[in-house]
Amino acid sequence: MELLHTVLEHLVEFGILLFEYIGVCVIIITCLVSLYKYMTRKPDTRIYLASGLAMGLEFKLGSEILRTVVVREWKEIAIVAGIIALRATLTFLIHWEIKEERKSCDQ
Repeated sequence: MELLHTVLEHLVEFGILLFEYIGVCVIIITCLVSLYKYMTRKPDTRIYLASGLAMGLEFKLGSEILRTVVVREWKEIAIVAGIIALRATLTFLIHWEIKEERKSCDQ
């Protein structure tokens, strides 16, 4: 049973790191492409940037959800819950901004 627990813990830690790195890479690539779009004055720059940031935050949110599997103390749970709430709020606000931006582009 101890072996299974250790394997699961290592698997979760790997998943956390993987999702964190994917989220960071998505955000960096999106920002670089958005900078290029901004410099060339493409009209979809804001929507592209917001969509990429939302996707990156969703990967990072996934890593935080996985992190709840390995926390051991109430203090850690409170910190992880706060991070999850903050990232979920940011993701919601970005999606709302994308919707509003698309409405203004359609008019």
